[in-house]
Amino acid sequence: MTPPPEAIIETRGLSKSFEGFRAVSDVSLTVRHHTIHALIGPNGAGKTTVFNLITGFLAPTAGQILFRGEDITGLAGDAVARRGIVRSFQISAIFPRMTVAENVRLALLRPTGLAWRFWQREATLAPLGPRVEALLEAVGLAAERDRPAAGLPYGRKRALEFATTLALEPEVMLLDEPMAGLGHEDVDRIAELIRTAAAGRTILMVEHNLAVVARLAGRITVLARGQVLAEGDYGAISANPAVVEAYIGGSDDDAAR
Repeated sequence: MTPPPEAIIETRGLSKSFEGFRAVSDVSLTVRHHTIHALIGPNGAGKTTVFNLITGFLAPTAGQILFRGEDITGLAGDAVARRGIVRSFQISAIFPRMTVAENVRLALLRPTGLAWRFWQREATLAPLGPRVEALLEAVGLAAERDRPAAGLPYGRKRALEFATTLALEPEVMLLDEPMAGLGHEDVDRIAELIRTAAAGRTILMVEHNLAVVARLAGRITVLARGQVLAEGDYGAISANPAVVEAYIGGSDDDAAR
C-alpha cells in the first residue's frame, strides 16, 4: 500500500508487548507534513511507548513505521535522528554546568561530527555565533546567554531545551509533554515557541494540557489502553462520548505508560 503523499510519518499495525503485557496494540497513525498533531489519552494509554517506538528507543513487537514512505522499523535512535526526527523528553535534558550559549553551540556542533571537540579554538567555533544568537533570541534567552544553565528557572530550562532541539534542524519534532511542570506564563511562552517552530516542519506532541492541545493541534489522536480510540480535530474529539468516558474512567497507570 502506497502512503498518501501528504504523510510524513505513518505507523501500521504498531504493537509492543512487555513480558506478555501489550502496551501498544495495532496502532495505525498518519502524521501529515507541516502540521501539529497531538497524541493524547489517560495515563497508561501507551502514548510515550508510541513515541519510543517511532524514535527507535524501543523495537516494535509487530507493525511498521514509515518516514516519508521509507520503512524505518527497527532503526536505532541515532539513525532515526539522522533522518530528521528529533524528540524532547519530559525531563529537561541540558548540560547544567555549561552556559546557555554553550548548550546551544554544542547542539549545533552535533551534526558536524565535532560535538565532542567543543573545546577547540574559538576561531573554529566563531562561524556558529550568529546561529547561536538567533536561536537564543527565538526562545527569549538572549539576555541569559552567559548564565550557567543550572541557574535558570525550570520554564527557562525547557526553553533552552527547545533551542537545542531546534539547533538540530529537525524535519519532525516529537515533544513529550512540553508543558509538564510549567507555570501559566511559561505555558504560554512554550506554546508560542511550538507554534513558531511548526512553520516549515512537523510536530507530534504528547500533552495532557487539553487547553494547549486545543490551541495548537490541527489533528488529535486519542489512545486508550494501547489502542486508537478516536481521531479528528479538537471539536470532534471533545464531543466524542468514548473519549469523555476514557478520561473519566482512565486513571490506571502502568509501567510502560
